[in-house]
Amino acid sequence: MPRTKLSADARRAVTVETVIGLAAATNPADITTARIAAQMGVTQGALFRHFADKQAIWAAVMDWTATTLLARFDAVTGATPIERLRAMFATHIDFVVTHPGVPRILFGELQRDGDAQGKMCVRTLMGAYRERVMALLTEAKAHAFIAANVDIPAAATMFLGMVQGLVMQAMAASDFTSMPAISARLFDLYLDGLGVAK
Repeated sequence: MPRTKLSADARRAVTVETVIGLAAATNPADITTARIAAQMGVTQGALFRHFADKQAIWAAVMDWTATTLLARFDAVTGATPIERLRAMFATHIDFVVTHPGVPRILFGELQRDGDAQGKMCVRTLMGAYRERVMALLTEAKAHAFIAANVDIPAAATMFLGMVQGLVMQAMAASDFTSMPAISARLFDLYLDGLGVAK
């Protein structure tokens, strides 16, 4: 049966999806372009018609991750900033559970020396994420949903740190399935620390 001919954009999207899928069960450092091509059922030459090199593939994965996550964060709803913070937290946890290869790739990129393109993309994502969290915390403080003495930058760091900590524990246990239940309990503790009334 002949393969369906995909557009360049569709082929790049399939490549990103393939890399994320492989990273869920494989150390990202061990994922070769030969393995990516084999998983996709194409030659390496076909793969490199759409990407200049392996780093370009990794950068595309980072770009997809940033674009997808930030769009999901911007789409969260809730009557109060606290509800939107909870929704953002749950959205991130759901994304990680659905795409467990992504955090493995992100952590791998952050270990690179210098300013590789993928590493820069991770920094940009984290900065944009932090800005969104700080904006919601600032709104919550302005409307007395949280205590007046809350340190907004520290609270934003803690928010991101909760996700990162849960991800690290899930990676260590090779089990992402328990993250949603644990994260809900953790977020309640976070709200206690912010002085949110029960």
